[in-house]
Amino acid sequence: VQLQAFGGGLVQPGGSLRLSCAASGGTLDDYAIGWFRQAPGKEREGVSCMSSSDDSTYYADSVKGRFTISRDNAKNTLYLQMNSLKPEDTAVYDCAADLFDGRCRADLFDSWGQGTQVTVSS
Repeated sequence: VQLQAFGGGLVQPGGSLRLSCAASGGTLDDYAIGWFRQAPGKEREGVSCMSSSDDSTYYADSVKGRFTISRDNAKNTLYLQMNSLKPEDTAVYDCAADLFDGRCRADLFDSWGQGTQVTVSS
C-alpha cells in the first residue's frame, strides 16, 4: 500500500490540526495503521496506532486525551485529530501501515508516507 500524509502546518499553542493519510494500492481496513513523529535531535516515536483486527487503539502518554486516531474506510484514509497542541508536539509526522498487528513501533511497520511538518509556536 502507498501512503501520502498531508495536513501539517503552523499552529498556535492550544490550537488544533487534523492530519490525513490517503492510501492507494491496498485497502486500509486490512492494515494496522499508525502515526509517528520525529522532532529534531530525537528518535522517532509512536504517537498513536490502531489495530486491523478490532480497531483497538494505542496512544503515547504525551498525547492521551488530546489526539484521536481514526480511519474512513470509504475514503481509504487515515486521520489524526490533534487538539490542545503544545510546542513540544512540533515534529515531522508520518503515517504508516502494516499487514500484521503488533506494538506501536516504527520498526514493525513496512509502508510509510512522506511525512508532514507540524509546528506549534506563537
